[in-house]
Amino acid sequence: MTDPNKMIINLALFGMTQSGKSSAGNILLGSTDFHSSFAPCSVTKDCSLGRSCHLQSFIRRRGQEVTLQVQVLDTPGYPHSRLSKNNVKQEVRDALAHHFGQEGLHLALLVQRADVPFCGQEATYPVQMIQELLGHAWKNYTAILFTHAEKIEEAGFNEEKYLHEAPDTLLALLNSIQHKYVFQYKKGKSLNEQRMKILERIMEFIKQNCYQALTFK
Repeated sequence: MTDPNKMIINLALFGMTQSGKSSAGNILLGSTDFHSSFAPCSVTKDCSLGRSCHLQSFIRRRGQEVTLQVQVLDTPGYPHSRLSKNNVKQEVRDALAHHFGQEGLHLALLVQRADVPFCGQEATYPVQMIQELLGHAWKNYTAILFTHAEKIEEAGFNEEKYLHEAPDTLLALLNSIQHKYVFQYKKGKSLNEQRMKILERIMEFIKQNCYQALTFK
């Protein structure tokens, strides 16, 4: 029987190799479930699911305090140094069906480094994969997570100025997904503070979508 005072949200991470997906997943979970390291090649080769501890009284819904649990699917980056596009796509498709087939996916997070320009054909590959895997409703279930956001502060930008000067390809993507984005900072903030701010923002997106989840059957 479903507990009305508990909510599980299902998230999947997409992005290019070395964009910071696994590290972002660990922040979302408050753990070190996913292997994350710098390497001259793609680190993640298989999809893996991580589950967070229960976050007591994280949100209020219908006047009641609700406990939140986060499930995050980490996926191989694309382009990948060892796997073809079809290999990556099949791996992710199978994992989505296995882990979120019936419960559904609440949000796909496109992980994009804030210190790397979003331009060129390769930058759009993860977006194309999201479109192919989520289907026509992908815009309602996709947000951008900008990692390494401390780099833009070091360069003298704030978030507003950064987005104002972003390339047209990124602005068009943001428009198509109703400007659902969040910045992840590593310096000057505790891991728990980063996590809470990002999760609060993610819950705003999910609420805007009426808590709907995309199923895979």
